[in-house]
Amino acid sequence: MALTSLGGIGLLALGGCSRTIDIGLPGNSQPRPAPQQVVQPSSPPAPEPVTTAAIPPDADSYGLPARPEVMYGSLTDNGFAVPAVPAGQLKPKHLRRVVVDPTGEQPGTIVVHLRERHLYLVQENGDALRYGVSIGKEGFSWSGRAVVDHMRKWPTWTPPSEMIARRPELEKYRGGQPGGPTNPLGARALYIYKDGVDTLYRVHGTPEWRSIGKAASSGCVRMINQDVIDLYERVKDKGKVPIVVVA
Repeated sequence: MALTSLGGIGLLALGGCSRTIDIGLPGNSQPRPAPQQVVQPSSPPAPEPVTTAAIPPDADSYGLPARPEVMYGSLTDNGFAVPAVPAGQLKPKHLRRVVVDPTGEQPGTIVVHLRERHLYLVQENGDALRYGVSIGKEGFSWSGRAVVDHMRKWPTWTPPSEMIARRPELEKYRGGQPGGPTNPLGARALYIYKDGVDTLYRVHGTPEWRSIGKAASSGCVRMINQDVIDLYERVKDKGKVPIVVVA
């Protein structure tokens, strides 16, 4: 597999990974006397929408359900329906799980292992959370160290001009395809920067769960939508998260 360092980034991120414009739970019936004074409290801010998926009672200490069909069940996220993924059709090694950390990186680091088709989130106690991923096709692969500069829910996807030239039917999205279940960036996108510059590469969700375990993208790291939502929830408050991509 051809690997390209992050030093030569801008020319390779042409396919499903591109710049985005999403910048990114019977009272008494007796009447009560009116109070002497009524103080109207200020209205609290509306809570941020969250997923309807609850941590099941059989989950482990990391909140991972014991049964894959629960882990990859349907859910509603920010008003969008995320369909269930038939976990039985995924290779067992690509199911989300806790493993002994094989990376040697500092806790909180995201590590993508291209050959294994795995993404690891390193934990404090020698563990790592492991997710199956899809990686870039030959000629679009890359490796190196960078940071996740920011993240977006249901991000907008803007196909680059080169892609529109190859696929004229994408012209309608030249100004950006709004986030949603059919958007190529899926439910979440983590934006990868190197030395303060957008690499145009992303870790993102995908409705194409059958691509997991394959070299199918134009350089980005694809995850099952349920998995990228899980990853996002674990790192969203961590600031700029280090990410390492290795062959």
